[in-house]
Amino acid sequence: MTKYAIRYCMPMLLFVFSFPVFAVPVIEIEIRDHLFYPAEIEIPADTKVKLIIINHDSAAEEFESYELNREKVIPGGSKGIIFIGPLPVGEYPFFGEFFPKTAQGKVIVK
Repeated sequence: MTKYAIRYCMPMLLFVFSFPVFAVPVIEIEIRDHLFYPAEIEIPADTKVKLIIINHDSAAEEFESYELNREKVIPGGSKGIIFIGPLPVGEYPFFGEFFPKTAQGKVIVK
């Protein structure tokens, strides 16, 4: 290392890496036979959450929620990632746009 790197970069690296890393909770939701599993998920209030939607069906499905202000098409045999929150306490329904009669669920925030 050069004198420059030691004098100027090392203190900066120590500063950057001294802050704690806050993990975002991850919840997996599977789509099988045009249904969400689990159909209800619980998350803590005022917390950002990462949803991983895994579509096991051969057909595409669109995760849609007006209350969560989210929509994402997940092709068959693939997965998608959606971030939600932080949210206040309440219930937030979601559904599959392409199979709305069967693909239904909700996020319960406690």
